[in-house]
Amino acid sequence: MKKYMKFLTAGFFMGLVFLFCLSFTSKKTNTNQFITANLKHKIDTLQYPSETHLKNIQQLTFGGDNAEAYFSFDNKWIIFQRTQPKDGLMCDQIFIGKVPKQGESFTYKMVSTGKGRTTCGAFLKDGKHIIYASTHLGADTCPPVPDRKKYGNKYIWPLYDSYDIFMADLDGKIVKQLTHSKGYDAEATISPDGKKMLYTSDKDGDIDLYMMDLQTGKEKRITNTLGYDGGSWFSPDGKKIIWRASRPKTEEEIKECKDLLAENLVAPTSMEVYVANVDGSNVRQVTKFGQANWAPYYMPDNKRIIFASNHEYKRGFPFNLYTINDDGTDLKKISHDNGFDAFPMFSPDGKKLIFCSNRNNGGTHDTNVFIADWTE
Repeated sequence: MKKYMKFLTAGFFMGLVFLFCLSFTSKKTNTNQFITANLKHKIDTLQYPSETHLKNIQQLTFGGDNAEAYFSFDNKWIIFQRTQPKDGLMCDQIFIGKVPKQGESFTYKMVSTGKGRTTCGAFLKDGKHIIYASTHLGADTCPPVPDRKKYGNKYIWPLYDSYDIFMADLDGKIVKQLTHSKGYDAEATISPDGKKMLYTSDKDGDIDLYMMDLQTGKEKRITNTLGYDGGSWFSPDGKKIIWRASRPKTEEEIKECKDLLAENLVAPTSMEVYVANVDGSNVRQVTKFGQANWAPYYMPDNKRIIFASNHEYKRGFPFNLYTINDDGTDLKKISHDNGFDAFPMFSPDGKKLIFCSNRNNGGTHDTNVFIADWTE
């Protein structure tokens, strides 16, 4: 889900698109002026000296808004979403490409329909199919973005009720529609055994996690607490799930959450990382840092987590990558870009990390995909 990235790249950086998965108009605040000034003096680099866990960093995309890049189960392919007005891509579409050898160029092709807006692609276990969410059944055009002025210029993310999740082959042919509810169905990931799909939906009145058996279509609602639950993943051993969530507590926060939801909107600017058993039991809050802690992913040992956060910066920026034990101990900072690092994912073999960043973009607002060897 590129949703939150859109807030960053859009709200603070460009005045343009989606997380998740969108394009927005920049808010002219002192914070933005600070960031703009900071970017003018930013040194373009692939890697900062203190990023000792990352080796052989390679930039895969160049230009546009590229995010939510994830590996196939066999470590050989990457799926990601891309917006690039220069290429006629006015809102996100899904692309796939083979993981390049060190020094080789990354080539990719579009596998979504080219209609509507898409988000959150993932490979199936068979290596022959992908899933992603799309609004193309609602309209061929990009869905409208909300007018943030109506909501005090807060970051507001639309829950498009035309989003459904589809299965397609690697040539882009849709072979099955997986969800059919009137509401937002998106942010899907696949279990390590390839049998289940975990995704986010607002079909029952809140923004919750659901698990679907891909063979039978039977579903189970996983979360039931008021607030946004999304960006979920399975642990590598398939025993746990991890996600980001907002939990409104005060009367004012609860009212705002419900009022926005009634308009198919959400304001996910305060989020923490949660984990649970794969059946939804034993829910535990991992981070308690405040601000936005999101895009979590279990590390290969099934004990540690890598995630993106802006908790060090009261102004809300930059976002960097951190690791933490799933009991909330031993926080470590991994990346050090002064703009945006997020959407980390380890390759299934645990050897590589893929992430998205504003680094090395020539002073533009471009977000690109990067891959690196991981070292302990």
